[in-house]
Amino acid sequence: MRSLDDPMLLREIIMDHYEYPRNRELTQEAGYKRVNMDSETCIDNIDIQAKIENGIIEDIRFDGEACAICTASTSIMSELLAGKSIKDARYIIEQYMNMIYEKDYDEEILEEAIAFKNTHKQANRIKCATLGWNGLVKLIEESEE
Repeated sequence: MRSLDDPMLLREIIMDHYEYPRNRELTQEAGYKRVNMDSETCIDNIDIQAKIENGIIEDIRFDGEACAICTASTSIMSELLAGKSIKDARYIIEQYMNMIYEKDYDEEILEEAIAFKNTHKQANRIKCATLGWNGLVKLIEESEE
């Protein structure tokens, strides 16, 4: 098994989620909240949808135009956080953001999201790697109002 410090492995994870994004399809089904997220520094302009009921994120979807980093990051986020409680999701999101911004983080819970651990080395990619995650935070906050 290859190490999570292997840059080729990290790149493979990102490229797999870019070429075959998970949950990249919006739905008209009732019960979904939706937010548009865009970037002034990249082509990224995506819609994030989430179905949140009884404190559980039941489903996450997205679609739109996005670069490889944004697409892969949002795809991984949609798989990692679907089915989680809001409390658990918030903790995972906090750990992901800590990783992106070079603070202490728990890599055990990030699963494939660990692929973005070197994003801080390209500051112009931070927005791309966090856009979908920030969209989900908005939807969680909206669901709690």
